[in-house]
Amino acid sequence: MKKLFFFGVLIIITSCATEKLNLSPLSNNFYSETKGSDSDRGSKKSFDINIKENVNASEISNLISTFPKFKNEKLNEEITSLKYSLQNYLYAIDANNINGKNRAIKSFEKSYRKIQKLRQNIEKDDNEVLNRYLVRLKTNISVIEDSLKN
Repeated sequence: MKKLFFFGVLIIITSCATEKLNLSPLSNNFYSETKGSDSDRGSKKSFDINIKENVNASEISNLISTFPKFKNEKLNEEITSLKYSLQNYLYAIDANNINGKNRAIKSFEKSYRKIQKLRQNIEKDDNEVLNRYLVRLKTNISVIEDSLKN
């Protein structure tokens, strides 16, 4: 009972007293300052979105970092590819790279289709967990894409 009380107090103290760890792929450690100025871009189309303050981008980053591992190795490999595509997507938006964003979306869609095929061979519980992650990813990407079009 004393151990349980101690761990409860420890969790409360650490959760209230410390700043949450930022596992976002767009954290300051990875952020590139090599974006050109507006005059360097000339007439290129640019995005009107601040990806670092976008809730949907943060959700995607959190999903990338918390994606579970499954028993099926092929599925895990394809999920790794999907996560890599999502990181590239976020980086491309942050850098106003339209071509990079489009390549990342195509790569994401390709991995997504492969994962949908591999889902047929996994257990029901794993399938439900995977489905929740995939739906949340697609929803957040759709919202970002809609905001980019406006």
